Amino acid sequence: MNYILFDGTVRNNLLPFTFTRPVADIRVGILTIREKWENYLGNTTTTITEEYLSEKYPMVELEENVLINSSYLPNSDLVELIQGLKENQAIFQEEEVIAFYTSDTQEEVDFSGYEAIEFEGDVLRVVNTWDIFSKNQEALEADFELLTEGRTSAAISKTNRLINSERIFLEEGAQVEYSILNATDGPIYIGKNAQVWEGSLIRGAFALCENAVVKMGAKIYGATTIGPHGKVCGEISNSVIFGYSSKGHEGYLGNAVLGEWCNIGADSNNSNLKNNYAKVRIWNYATEKFEQTGLQFCGLMMGDHSKTAINTMFNTGTVIGVNCNIYVPGFPRNFVPSFSWGGASGFSSYQPQKAFEVAKVMMARRGVEFDEVDARILEHVFELTKKWRSY
Repeated sequence: MNYILFDGTVRNNLLPFTFTRPVADIRVGILTIREKWENYLGNTTTTITEEYLSEKYPMVELEENVLINSSYLPNSDLVELIQGLKENQAIFQEEEVIAFYTSDTQEEVDFSGYEAIEFEGDVLRVVNTWDIFSKNQEALEADFELLTEGRTSAAISKTNRLINSERIFLEEGAQVEYSILNATDGPIYIGKNAQVWEGSLIRGAFALCENAVVKMGAKIYGATTIGPHGKVCGEISNSVIFGYSSKGHEGYLGNAVLGEWCNIGADSNNSNLKNNYAKVRIWNYATEKFEQTGLQFCGLMMGDHSKTAINTMFNTGTVIGVNCNIYVPGFPRNFVPSFSWGGASGFSSYQPQKAFEVAKVMMARRGVEFDEVDARILEHVFELTKKWRSY
């Protein structure tokens, strides 16, 4: 069967992260949403997303296709129902379509002619940016079970202090030395060739993905994920950092999500709790206004390729777009549009060619090429986000 993941109705709620990727390629738990579906289905997937992203994330359509809403995370019951779909059947949860089987082209799908199947089980869904960290514990535990079932962890060095060791799993080539790993409140997963350096304190749930590094003396707790090739240190709580990003020094990051190719300068901090303990409001691109999250703890949302200087400070519920450079002392405003350069004293527009020069150098350091496809995507994001820049 040909499986296609589509963005669904929540894509704009998940900006700035979906400026540069389909919903399917958001990381929550250990794996991206796409990786979860491919593991469960035993098949590769392609994507229906925005036209400007389709060159990098193409869609392959065959005569018979099952389309799956990427905002839903798979579980055994849902996957079984999807794999049993027949032509012109669709699975719904209330008014939202989860998946459907079609032989029509996408322009011709009309659900009025479909047999509707209501999914009544529990399912995890990512609807808003803050769901990425607030639902990370549940997603991480599910991924841990999926990836480790029937397998044995690589040997863990005796230099470490382990608590609830049966919930700690190291992949081949992972290295952990002279650290404390406590899996009492959730599993700890250390990916292939990842490293935890000496003196680190880690309390699960925690995932360190392939080739990522926790530097000396880090303090990490509260359902945190570090994506592939990430580098972190300092204090991190209940946060998700996508691949290739760095928070390599002291400073606090809490209840936060960082995209790819971000860099947080030394001694930078974000607030995740208001002084009056009120629920946090955060910028929503879909409504173009600040919306209530319903959360008391909510920190920083930062899009791909954004950077901060040393000693940068972020207020509770701050949203930073794609390709921003924050470097002026003081708190920047709590919504910074993409391609902004500056900080608390004001911003100017960060021109794409200048931003691309930085991206090329940063990506080359990790052996990744910044190519013309990446440039075209980011140029499109620059144009899309002009309306929010008054400079």
